[in-house]
Amino acid sequence: MTLQISDHNKVRTLTLDRPEALNAFNEALYDATTVALRDAAENPDVAVVLMTGAGRAFSAGNDLKEMAERIANPGQGEGEHGFYGMIDALTDFPKPLICAVNGVGVGIGTTILGYADLAFMASTARLKCPFTSLGVAPEAASSYLLPRLVGRQNAAWLLMSSEWVSADEALRMGLVWKVCEPDELLPEATRHAEVLASRPISSLMAVKRTMVEPIRDGIHAATQREKSQFAQLVGAAANAEALAAFANKD
Repeated sequence: MTLQISDHNKVRTLTLDRPEALNAFNEALYDATTVALRDAAENPDVAVVLMTGAGRAFSAGNDLKEMAERIANPGQGEGEHGFYGMIDALTDFPKPLICAVNGVGVGIGTTILGYADLAFMASTARLKCPFTSLGVAPEAASSYLLPRLVGRQNAAWLLMSSEWVSADEALRMGLVWKVCEPDELLPEATRHAEVLASRPISSLMAVKRTMVEPIRDGIHAATQREKSQFAQLVGAAANAEALAAFANKD
């Protein structure tokens, strides 16, 4: 199992569950998360989705071992929905989405926060967008969503530096809404989720729709721009060198 799903008080908690891989997204996890988001969107008994990670990580991003294998063998190991299926599900998700960042968040483990309506972070957690260290382009419409969320210069540092950002720095930037002690993270995020879930779902969805509809075309356009840039860079010299260095660490 790559994803735990539990329901309580109209809150559906999705727990990324590949702790041995620091919850890195492989194709199976992308597929499972996509299906879970779509099911939650359609379920009249789910008002809010809360996402977190099992173990000591939120998500270490793309599974680089699987990425290297797909570059070497195109078409092999592709999931039914994949990365872009999950991004579409996040873009179209019509209900409140809360992220509880319990540990390290790398790549999509950071950029997914652009889709969160509320984000909570453990004081011990760290975030990083490693795109330039991997020789690739941004992902998940982060080139559009992060400047809107944290301002251009904070977004430029996040997307260009490949440096770690602490919980306090993420809070200062506006990347997350609240920082909690590790033991308090999930209870605090759940408490806020249940406050939202106590409101009429139709009203929650109306608020979400009016907030997201003006930027939806921008998200789709950014995703396509990033996809084009990523296709040019993935497998090229800088990316191949970075992936080989990662593989040789084992």
